[in-house]
Amino acid sequence: MQKDEELLVALRKVIRAIDMRSKELSRDVGLTGPQLIVLQQVGKHPGIMVKQIAESITLSPATVTSILDRMESRGHVNRVRSTKDKRKVGVFLTDAGQLLLDKAPLPLQEHFLNRFNSLEEWEQSQMVATMQRIATMMDAQKLDAAPVLEVGSLVSSTAEH
Repeated sequence: MQKDEELLVALRKVIRAIDMRSKELSRDVGLTGPQLIVLQQVGKHPGIMVKQIAESITLSPATVTSILDRMESRGHVNRVRSTKDKRKVGVFLTDAGQLLLDKAPLPLQEHFLNRFNSLEEWEQSQMVATMQRIATMMDAQKLDAAPVLEVGSLVSSTAEH
């Protein structure tokens, strides 16, 4: 096999592993990876605002709002307007959201990060540089992306969020 084929096979394996984990998460707890990450942020920081969630997970506020809309309609979170400053809306877990968070497995990226963090610093730097180069080669450097190992659209109207 040629080097370019080896690289494409390795990329495809990564994509398939992410896809399989995403489907497992959705099947087991009814959440997508991005929803789980948002739920974790709300659980860690009760009353957090959309802008803060977006900044912490590197997604646009519009994307986070769409995810929260879906989660609120399912009774996992509540948005509460501040009585002191009406412009501020905090996000809180409901009891159902807390139960869901408690039973949810670690996202795939946490498993990955545990392994990544055990590498030597030079290996980490080399991997980051290589992946950034691959993203550039695929014209993907300007795409809206969170540090979430998830396949597919984060706000698709047909996908479950």
